[in-house]
Amino acid sequence: MEIDAKLVMELRRKTGAGAMDCKEALKAAGGDIEKAKDALRAQGMKEAAKKSGRATKAGFIGSYIHHNGNLGVIVEVLCETDFVARNEKFREMCKGIAMHVAAKAGGGQAPLCITRDKVPADLIARERAIYEQQVADKPEQIRGKIVDGKVETFFKERVLLDQEYAMDPTQGSVGNMLKQAVLSIGENLVVRRFACFSIGDDVE
Repeated sequence: MEIDAKLVMELRRKTGAGAMDCKEALKAAGGDIEKAKDALRAQGMKEAAKKSGRATKAGFIGSYIHHNGNLGVIVEVLCETDFVARNEKFREMCKGIAMHVAAKAGGGQAPLCITRDKVPADLIARERAIYEQQVADKPEQIRGKIVDGKVETFFKERVLLDQEYAMDPTQGSVGNMLKQAVLSIGENLVVRRFACFSIGDDVE
């Protein structure tokens, strides 16, 4: 089928994928832009996975300070080359992640870790114990599933790469946004660390 150029451009705007990739995805999806977008996102994740083992020896530190000066965030994001580290699109993404952390911190959901495997086991155990108390009056056969669901929600709320990307929710999670950026930029990208500062924080 013939694909309208405007539809291709709209899909490019939504996904950041190349024109030919967008055109092929739209053809395969019968012109359905949402199906094509999902297909490109899935393909992007596969491509990002292929790049995930590549060394990241360059990078950029993105930062954001709230207008009232009471909240600030710095984020270190690694890439493979100095060329990308100097790229404006990459630097804007780094700042976007810093702004995301600030937005979540302002809403009481500051990320605790970058990935869920870095969440301390004792914290997960404590959360699970609380959830088990909350469902103690539920039928025994469904308690485990409910608790598991609550733990999953906890990860999505407090783990950086699992959080919905505050700067553009249509991108899904921060992790998904990062994978799409890998596809667009063409290098492995890694959020190495972040720090959030607010007036009144305890300092060790």
